[in-house]
Amino acid sequence: IPGSGHKYYLQFTTEDYQSGEDAGSCLATVLYPKMKAPPVVTIKCSHAKDQKQIQEEDKRLYQKLKHQTKPITGTNIPDSYGNIAPALEPAWALAVAGSSYIMWEKSTENVGYFLAQVKSAKQWIRKDDLIEFDYTVLLHEIPTQEVFPCHMRLTWRPHRSPKVKYFCASENQGLEDGSGAESGSAAGILQERGANF
Repeated sequence: IPGSGHKYYLQFTTEDYQSGEDAGSCLATVLYPKMKAPPVVTIKCSHAKDQKQIQEEDKRLYQKLKHQTKPITGTNIPDSYGNIAPALEPAWALAVAGSSYIMWEKSTENVGYFLAQVKSAKQWIRKDDLIEFDYTVLLHEIPTQEVFPCHMRLTWRPHRSPKVKYFCASENQGLEDGSGAESGSAAGILQERGANF
């Protein structure tokens, strides 16, 4: 688009992160602006899974996390062999969902990102209805092959997209808010409180 940037039209299928089953197909348009800004994405998906089933999975994940008497903490998820301990799978699922906001905001037409590893995860036990985690995630930049850490604070509850604030070590800028504005699902996909974030 003259003066705006390049626009792409995509058709792709998705799969359930945990089971690998078909999750549906999507049509999307992606506009990469000429100025440094996140891509503008318009997407429409048909889900292979029933929305009620997705909501039930979210509810099970939420209940599991909310009823923790001892916070979930972990390091190096997955480990060097690609394994994730079953007790850390909920923390990993939320890290995948939350880091996708960082990757979306940082991506350009020529540079993309993948979540390489969660270096650390810590759950905060809250008295309200939110689930909260602090993470240090390693993002793998393509094509440069650089791997760099980002600190991410994530809050979530069912029927809402995760709220994400982050800071990446490769940048000299302040805290960013990478939260989504639409409803979303977290299923299938630090330091002391009050310290500088």
